[in-house]
Amino acid sequence: MKACIITIGDEILLGQILDTNSCFIARELAAAGAETVEMRSVSDGRDEILHAVDDAMRSADAVFVTGGLGPTKDDVTKSALADYFGTELAHNKQAQQWLEEMFAANPSRMNAYNQTQAWLPKSCTPLRNLKGTASGMWFEKDGKVLVSLPGVPFETEYLFPAEVMPRIRAKFGECLLRYKMVTVFDIPEAELAMKLAAFEEILPKGVGLAYLPSAGFIRLRLTAKGPVEESLDGLFEQLLNELSGLRFTEQTGENEEESFARRLRQSGKTVACAESCTGGNIARMITAVPGASAYFLGGVVAYANRVKQNVLGVRAEDLEAFGAVSEPVALQMAEGVRRVTGADYAVSTTGVAGPDGGTPEKPVGTVWIGLAGPNGSHAEKFTFSRTRERNIGRASVKAISLLLEEMEK
Repeated sequence: MKACIITIGDEILLGQILDTNSCFIARELAAAGAETVEMRSVSDGRDEILHAVDDAMRSADAVFVTGGLGPTKDDVTKSALADYFGTELAHNKQAQQWLEEMFAANPSRMNAYNQTQAWLPKSCTPLRNLKGTASGMWFEKDGKVLVSLPGVPFETEYLFPAEVMPRIRAKFGECLLRYKMVTVFDIPEAELAMKLAAFEEILPKGVGLAYLPSAGFIRLRLTAKGPVEESLDGLFEQLLNELSGLRFTEQTGENEEESFARRLRQSGKTVACAESCTGGNIARMITAVPGASAYFLGGVVAYANRVKQNVLGVRAEDLEAFGAVSEPVALQMAEGVRRVTGADYAVSTTGVAGPDGGTPEKPVGTVWIGLAGPNGSHAEKFTFSRTRERNIGRASVKAISLLLEEMEK
């Protein structure tokens, strides 16, 4: 099954919000073996919506549209789709019942604008939205499907797995597309590509290897389409063999933050962090996944030297003698935050994120990472890049990875 995803909204085109719906839908489709061949964002205008829908319906088996289903006059998706499918808007009793149930606890809040949400194109099958007032809509035409969903991300993230995917599987069956992923740490993309060049040469037609670089790691996606999908498991084992000697983890559908969270939770230990150059990014990554309070006790962003001294207990003479970006300071920061929070393990970062502040001895990208735990303390020095954002990202990922390695010894 080939799919197209269309997001509607001037706010996306103006850069005011990020389009997370396309990413979510594409991930869900990929997990089911479907292939997304196009993503497109268009304005709220009727003509732009119709043009995008017509193009997508020509090139895909299923089209997924998000946005423009609100109760206000600027939301025209319903009327545009009614025109496209040669029908008209009509009062839908099922959608009306869902609205009344949603407002049952406070019926006075359902005003005339909310009532318009019960008017849907006659030819659509309404999809119940338990997270909002706009019903999803399922259309079929010439053996193809179009699904229209609200633009609010948490509504789409409810409707798609609950209401859309069961219908997609029933209509299209199992799709012949599979992929597996592995995350490789601490190697430049070009170097990894050279290491895997011979492996890529032997891949059969229909199997491809994609490189997805990020700060501190590279995701490799091995994808098989069509009849060769049965060979994916064997080829993936070959890929893992080719990575021997590197540090990598197989992907299980988790993103990096979810993977870190799972391993931290399984450890049964508590952690804390003291950050200078990463500016709180480590704490953000650890607490991004719900339930972090089970293992994360707290963190200190010690940007200024006086905070390093007064809060974490870093010795003034060491700051004077070695500078903030040094092994002694990294060690004392980790030990200090472990002492202050009472955590089992602690990690620290101090470095030159950039773009300024580097010296010949400590160029931009120099980062010391300190670790403190029941078995003592140690620190390691790294030199990342000359780009501030990459340095913060790579240092954060590296710090959490080292913390986990220390905890799992």
